[in-house]
Amino acid sequence: MAERGRGVHPHGADRLCEAGDRVYSRAVRRGRVPRRDAEPVPCLLDLALLHPDPDDMDWLVPTSPQEVMTRLLRGVYDEVSASKRRVGSAVAAFEWYAGLGPQQPQTSGAEGTAIRVLEGASRIQGALDAATEACTTEVLTVQPGGIRPEHELTEGLHRALALRGRGVRMRDLYTHVARHGQGLLNYLELMGDSVVGRTLDEVIDRLIIFDRTVAFIPANADRTMALELRHPALVHYLVTVFERFWRLAIPLTAPLPDTGIEGISHREQSIAALLAEGHQDAVIAERLGISVRTCRAHIARLSETLGAASRTQLGVRIAQAGLDRPPRATDVAAPPSLSLPDQGSRTVR
Repeated sequence: MAERGRGVHPHGADRLCEAGDRVYSRAVRRGRVPRRDAEPVPCLLDLALLHPDPDDMDWLVPTSPQEVMTRLLRGVYDEVSASKRRVGSAVAAFEWYAGLGPQQPQTSGAEGTAIRVLEGASRIQGALDAATEACTTEVLTVQPGGIRPEHELTEGLHRALALRGRGVRMRDLYTHVARHGQGLLNYLELMGDSVVGRTLDEVIDRLIIFDRTVAFIPANADRTMALELRHPALVHYLVTVFERFWRLAIPLTAPLPDTGIEGISHREQSIAALLAEGHQDAVIAERLGISVRTCRAHIARLSETLGAASRTQLGVRIAQAGLDRPPRATDVAAPPSLSLPDQGSRTVR
């Protein structure tokens, strides 16, 4: 995308084309512009001078001139002996733009932005790489879905190895289904004690937190956009959510608890609880990280085990068997004595 923009507009952020100058100046004055205004000048998005408004994706907000200048100077400084005139031009240009709008407090650079919308895989990857490079102590992640694809594990391996080399500790949360992926087991074995994994029946959407100061979450369903969060209150909230899930999760090195009911697996108990809440098969499958086909096979086994001839009757049997709530550790420690409906020989142990 960036190459396409530069092909049409052969310039950098320090020397905008006439059309880009008009749109960016308007954005600085007004605080935002409609997305359609920037369509004729893709250079503004390519150069990250405009980015989507987190409150309304149909609008674009300007990156502050101070932030843009700082970003430019980082690259220019390494070539300062051969680029003195370009540095002076960049400073003069963005001092002019800064005077067009209300005065903003100085920040330390891009890191001072509390909420930043990242659009496109390259910008998301670039932000993750920058956060990885700056990380010094801890990374917390939530990885939803089922078995992790090999290509995802491979793509993240270089970052994980770099973090391990600096002594950074990592904690990852997965769904129980991820336990069946050999790729994940190989990854954890390679990383050794620098990475600790735990699993739950279901987790929240993808979350990555670096040093408890910056967090990344998806901004749309297909994950082509992400939010980079640096607001202390937001990051603290997400850390709290992670820690509470972590406390409830089961270490990957420990087996899943038995349900205490003969013929019913831990996963089937989780499916039974979600059925009791009224969820459809597709929703249950997505939340547990399994396919709809696998979900329906488990439901069929549940029906057979509980002696249910219909979905309605299955709901009744689930409630009678005490399966209408998610499995908990206390269920394993002190299971009640209960006979399954129409299955007198099977009892809760």
